[in-house]
Amino acid sequence: MVLSAGVEPLEKFMTIRTRFAPSPTGYLHIGGVRTALFSWLYARKHGGSFVLRIEDTDLERSTAESVNAILEGMTWLGLEYDEGPFSQMERLERYQEVIQQLLDTGNAYRCYCSRERLEILRAKQMARKEKPRYDGCCRDSQDAPPEDTSPVIRFRNPQEGGVIVDDLVRGRVVFSNSELDDLIIARSDGTPTYNLSVVVDDLDMGITHVIRGDDHLNNTPRQLNILTALGAKPPVYSHVPMILGEDGGRLSKRHGAVSVMQYHQEGYLPEALLNYLVRLGWSYGDQEIFSIDEMIKYFDIKDVNHSASTFNAGKLLWLNQHYIKTLPPERIAHLLSWHLGKLNIDPSMGPPLEEVVKAQQERAKTLVEMAESSVFFYRDFESYEESAAKKHLRPVASEALQRISTILADLDAWTPENLHQVVLDVAASLDIKMGKVAQPLRVALCGRAASPGIDVTLYLVGKAACIRRLDKALVYIKQRAEAA
Repeated sequence: MVLSAGVEPLEKFMTIRTRFAPSPTGYLHIGGVRTALFSWLYARKHGGSFVLRIEDTDLERSTAESVNAILEGMTWLGLEYDEGPFSQMERLERYQEVIQQLLDTGNAYRCYCSRERLEILRAKQMARKEKPRYDGCCRDSQDAPPEDTSPVIRFRNPQEGGVIVDDLVRGRVVFSNSELDDLIIARSDGTPTYNLSVVVDDLDMGITHVIRGDDHLNNTPRQLNILTALGAKPPVYSHVPMILGEDGGRLSKRHGAVSVMQYHQEGYLPEALLNYLVRLGWSYGDQEIFSIDEMIKYFDIKDVNHSASTFNAGKLLWLNQHYIKTLPPERIAHLLSWHLGKLNIDPSMGPPLEEVVKAQQERAKTLVEMAESSVFFYRDFESYEESAAKKHLRPVASEALQRISTILADLDAWTPENLHQVVLDVAASLDIKMGKVAQPLRVALCGRAASPGIDVTLYLVGKAACIRRLDKALVYIKQRAEAA
């Protein structure tokens, strides 16, 4: 018998249901996020449902911290799920029910082979350069079971025929049942293994389309055989190729395979990260920038490339800068406030955050960079940038700074236009170029030689802080001259 998966276009006659099913054994990383994004987009495109399932039956490695990291990452990215999160550990009774069903129908059996026997078997197979696999010792054994031994449960895999997977990404893939051994579906402590629990979950949750990494491709024929034994209709499978580092190696921490929340901490926008990931292996013409609505409209899992993609940190940073420049200031302000809080700044205790964003949007590649360069708007700095102070806070600048301080103290209408005119007038009265006034003024107000336009800088720093900082700069210049 040959079992075929994905032959019929299920989307024509049923509601599309996809799922993201991470294991809580670590952080939510880039590869997992892309899989979640593709699954989410496919469901949204077809008016279907997206299910979040936590595959936590690996008791030794699963942690509550990892579960929280997954949920936090999904929330930050805006990948809202329609159902879940479901925990496999809460479904153990259901798995036991299915395992018993497979035992009762003869599709599973108890295996009493010791660990030592299996290790010896594997060593002999490796020595003969054979593929390591279980030899079916207990498959049809009539021997009395050994005492005081807790067996594992193995699935009785068909020994003839094959499995055809019509994968939406990879095309048709054929597996021979003779290459598949009798996999363990329940451990000796009774807990189910991955291949059993995932089949039951997909079946019970009505999952129509499974989108996952191609490292699971070899599991697919095993899962399809279990589904057949249960008399169930299989979902359509799509196995997405892995992401490689720029050196061609498997993506690791040095390439950027870190927790998705680290990108949050480093000042990346969720819009930028999602836009970057959707283009890793998928394209729509030459278009590079996609809104979420455009992703939903144009994305099709069948258009995903079947070769591996390369992670490019520089391209992600470029996209991040693009979104910082082009998203509405209120959106950037919403995201920036968290980063200012990390610097112990309360954005409500200073100029309007949206106005700060407008002043800084063209000047930052990340929100961390924007936050750090905006601190001076909210609190006085402790020291000047040495090179900037040495170049600009000199005795020759004292008269201009003193005149500006005096004028600002009497200025009633604190507007960028009026402030710009003040600087122009002082430069004209001293017969010097505006830059000779603006740069010392900028260092006095910001502590460094780079800031937004001087009029906007004055406006956002505010009257009291401007005068206070100008007084401090004049004292600094005087002390520097006396020490010379």
